[in-house]
This record gives sequence, C-alpha cells and structure tokens, in this order.
Amino acid sequence: MSTADVRTPSAATAGRSTTEFKLEVVVLPVGDVDRAREFYERLGWRLDADVATDEDFRVVQLTPPGSPASIIFGTGVTDAVPGAADSLVLVVDDIEAARAELADRGADVSEVFHDAGGVFHHAGTKARVPGPDPGRGSYGSWVSFSAPDGNRWMLQEITTRLPGR
Repeated sequence: MSTADVRTPSAATAGRSTTEFKLEVVVLPVGDVDRAREFYERLGWRLDADVATDEDFRVVQLTPPGSPASIIFGTGVTDAVPGAADSLVLVVDDIEAARAELADRGADVSEVFHDAGGVFHHAGTKARVPGPDPGRGSYGSWVSFSAPDGNRWMLQEITTRLPGR
C-alpha cells in the first residue's frame, strides 16, 4: 500500500461531509483489576474513575499523558479473555525518551526497533530490526511492552504527520 492509498478518499465518501467518529475509550480485558490499575498508574496514567455498583460490576478508567482517548477495564465490563488486546498503539515524539521513561517506571519494554518492511510492524516479533528507523523517518521507529495481564502495547515515533492528519 502506498501513502497515496492511505490518503485517497473512496468514491463513496469523496465530496460529502461525514459525521465525526472520535475514538474516546478502549476496553481492555484484564484478570486482576487492582493489579492493572496499579500498573497503569505507575506508568503515569491519570486515574479518571474507579466506580463499583456492586461486586459484579466495576469500571476503572485511566488516560495516558497527553491522550484524548482513555482505557477502561474492570469487572463485568467485557467478556473478552484477559490479555487479548494486541498492538494498541501509543504515539510519541521521542521513542528513546519514551522507552527510558517506561523502563524507569517499571515496564518491561523492548529495545527500540524498526520493521524490515518499513511500513508498519509485523505481528509478534517477526521482521524486527534492532535500532530506530535508519533515516529516523516519522512512523518508522517502535517499542513494545506488555501489561501484567498480557495486553500488548506499541509505541510509535511520529514527528511529522502525513497530510490531513
């Protein structure tokens, strides 16, 4: 897929206004709510809510620093298997500083890497090349880490966005 493919509107949407759909919350499946809350708070994420209506329903909401979107998890929030979230992407403007901060806060983070294909990271650890993108191109450098329940996160370095973003 070329960059032009990413930015070209489809014939169905070209030239007409559309309703805005803003991603606000991502639901994470966790097995231990308190352990997950402690982990994300240790990373420096803001606690927005921790509400329980009874022993079968509890919602915890946290927001990463600088993010307009939050995560929620809890008891009775999702039927998904704990740890099923994969490749949730957080954008940073300095991959090495972000990696160091996560490591200092106790996260088990990968080394900085780029993908052999140069477009997006492959699933798992396939095609990882050590070190940042050689040209330090925006969108090309990555770090990964997992939360205690196994939900997997990716950091992507973006310093200059594609047009329209």
